[in-house]
Amino acid sequence: MKKICFLLYSVLCVVTSATAQQFTHADSLRGSYGSSRNWWDVTKYDLHVKFNLQDSSISGYNDMQFKILHKGEIMQIDLQEPLLLDSICHFERQNLRRSKKVSFKKDGNAYFIPAMHSANKTIEYLRIYFHGKPTVAVNPPWLPGGVIWKTDKLHRPWITVACQGQGASVWYPCKDHQADEPDSAEMHITCPDTLVCIGNGRLRGTKNNGDGTATYDWAVVNPINNYCLIPYIGKYVNFNERYSGKKGPLDMSYWVLDYNLEKAKKQFKDASRMMEAFEYWFGPYPFYEDGYKLVDAPHLGMEHQSATAYGNGYKNGYAGKDLSGTGWGLKWDFIIVHESGHEWFGNNITTKDIADMWVHEGFTCYSESLFIEYFYGKEAGKEYLVGDRKSIENKFPMISSYGVNNDPAAKTSDIYYKGASMIHMIRKIINDDEKFRGILRGLNKDFYHQTVTSDQVEHYISSRSRIDFSSLFNQYLRTVMIPRLEYRIHNGKVDYKWVNCIPGFHMPVKVMLDKKTFSFIYPTDKSIKESNIVGTDLKIDDNFYIDSKKLEDQK
Repeated sequence: MKKICFLLYSVLCVVTSATAQQFTHADSLRGSYGSSRNWWDVTKYDLHVKFNLQDSSISGYNDMQFKILHKGEIMQIDLQEPLLLDSICHFERQNLRRSKKVSFKKDGNAYFIPAMHSANKTIEYLRIYFHGKPTVAVNPPWLPGGVIWKTDKLHRPWITVACQGQGASVWYPCKDHQADEPDSAEMHITCPDTLVCIGNGRLRGTKNNGDGTATYDWAVVNPINNYCLIPYIGKYVNFNERYSGKKGPLDMSYWVLDYNLEKAKKQFKDASRMMEAFEYWFGPYPFYEDGYKLVDAPHLGMEHQSATAYGNGYKNGYAGKDLSGTGWGLKWDFIIVHESGHEWFGNNITTKDIADMWVHEGFTCYSESLFIEYFYGKEAGKEYLVGDRKSIENKFPMISSYGVNNDPAAKTSDIYYKGASMIHMIRKIINDDEKFRGILRGLNKDFYHQTVTSDQVEHYISSRSRIDFSSLFNQYLRTVMIPRLEYRIHNGKVDYKWVNCIPGFHMPVKVMLDKKTFSFIYPTDKSIKESNIVGTDLKIDDNFYIDSKKLEDQK
């Protein structure tokens, strides 16, 4: 049976390499969701990890609980070098005290073992031991990610992890793919007893081990993305508040370095403001059972579910700057608002493949404008959005290659700013803010705690709005072309068409004629339309991210 499994493993390697095109074999192993992954579903991670500050190493094991969906031949476990997988034990379901070692074959950052052969839909248990010096994050939270070994300004240890894009297997063994989230997770983190460890969800207990270390037990009861499961170790203190939210009382907890306590009590008031605005736009906070936390981090920030990393220097804006250049970005703390917005888009709704990360970043980038609109008015929100457009590059499509470890955020910021502008245009075309808000809330309700594809989100928006947005999505998500409205004013009438667009592109757009009011026109990509619209001057509504060109009148 082992020979059969490893023969199939070799075939899998050939297939994934052939489909990788310009990507590496390792990219294909990480990003694909084929026969080594699709027959089993992770139900729980139970992490036991010791952080050794003396030599920047970690050691421990992951008790992985999973459900068998159908018969499989091989199983892929991910753990990134230079960490080493020591052994894997399979526990009997009837007696969890009995186990047997499982053989494995290593291929770079992937380990392959023979599949379990129990009946479908049964629960199996693996204990995966590992140790080593993990990859160190170079410029967190950006790639390449890894463990962060730093000190605070008083030269005390301050440790955490930033691994979005790099993958959670940079610090623990797991099924490192966004398509499969554990339904719950526990972290038992051991560190020096002079420090405090913060994790996702709720603290279930602390044990002093009597050897200069302490173990902190944290647990989440909701599904969680692998890269969101993160410990923070440092000289933390905390304060709390209870927010009266859409689903009742919500525990909001703030963990900061001791010398930041007074600053945090002032700056973190934006957290309850954020919650008020986003529960209005998106519906209830998706993780009431696990609470909400902001945690001081030695990097800018990251959307770690129920334990958002905060490193914005206790300043408004983005580290004190307004990315939009309009002034509106300096009235609130960017990291609190943006990273918390991911609780709805990114953590509640997670894309199966990182190629579709525009769903995470486009909606969350737009949440900044919605926050501004909620507190400062619609025009303010629009001005901020338009100001952000200067950051759009149009070098790569927002949707990248599927089935490989190819994070689009590493190539372009368009999944943020262009994604937000696209969503805003959809809102303007729907032309009904309550219906649009209903769609945002509906996405978070109907895809609650689910992994999704871009196609699902696209079809949902078209279906709920009763407007076919397929050509708009194909244009903005899958090409770098910005549609250009070419128009001609002839004998007092305005004629128009779309160019620089995909075949069949037909997006309505609002224009103003002769300085009156904005109204919709309906161009297509066919020959310039002979319209009945009367005017001698035309202005494009800047809510629409398009180009335009006035043609000479042909006499």
